[in-house]
Amino acid sequence: MNSRREFLRNLGLVAAGVTLAPSLDVFAAKKGWFEISLAEWSLHKKLFKGDLKNIDFPEYTAKNFGIYGVEYVNQFFKDKAQDMTYLKDLNNRAKDNGVKNVLIMVDGEGSLGDRDENKRLKAVENHHKWIDAANFLGCRAIRVNAAGEGTKEEVKGQVVKSLSALADYGKKGKINVIVENHGGISSHGDWLSDVLKTVGKKNCGSLPDFGNFYEYDRYQGVTDLMPYAKGVSAKSHAFDANGNETGIDYAKMMDIVKKAGYKGYVGIEFEGDKISEDEGIKLTKALLERLK
Repeated sequence: MNSRREFLRNLGLVAAGVTLAPSLDVFAAKKGWFEISLAEWSLHKKLFKGDLKNIDFPEYTAKNFGIYGVEYVNQFFKDKAQDMTYLKDLNNRAKDNGVKNVLIMVDGEGSLGDRDENKRLKAVENHHKWIDAANFLGCRAIRVNAAGEGTKEEVKGQVVKSLSALADYGKKGKINVIVENHGGISSHGDWLSDVLKTVGKKNCGSLPDFGNFYEYDRYQGVTDLMPYAKGVSAKSHAFDANGNETGIDYAKMMDIVKKAGYKGYVGIEFEGDKISEDEGIKLTKALLERLK
């Protein structure tokens, strides 16, 4: 009965010359099955030169690219993890521009796979402040690295202990601890997926990066990591005349991502040197939007 009344009401509006807004289904279809975010590393040249500051990153992202999700890199505000005044200002600037703080990429805080137990435990402790900062900013995750020395099994054992401890620490604030394939043994998709399976915690997962496979097939690597994905990093370097990435088959990659049932943010991470950072970001965004 209600649906019939709604139909008749809408029919009356149309007859009266009133244009109906698109249905929620239409909006959903337009939005697509993933959202686009921007990894701050895409602008690292500007940031290192001082042409852009971390505090202005959310506004710059929204106004220059029409992207409303940001992924911070801790080295651009390394001394601010516990500075509540700074974090409050950063949060407000993001909100003022309609930007969602998605995650913080954490580097330089020690090796989570260190064979020296004291150093490994110190590295775990060093990550705590970034989990707290992520929680304060409303992020969903911190991205960590699975680096260490020793055999594959030795590094695995050390990393599993560290990730398990960090996941437990992050659980209270609902922060995911996610690992990127970021060189070394972590760029072997089978090894990293085995690590995450062994950890076996809901808030510990992967951040598959399209480009960071050096001795391992990139498409197989993303396939290996997608069952644990709580984010996706769309690496790009160069584009052809048709707007396609020249070294990565984005259609194939995004098909792997979609078939895994992923729905969430896909973060642009442009690292090319033939065109400007801004242009590379825009081209990557256009390519991803075509694939929605």
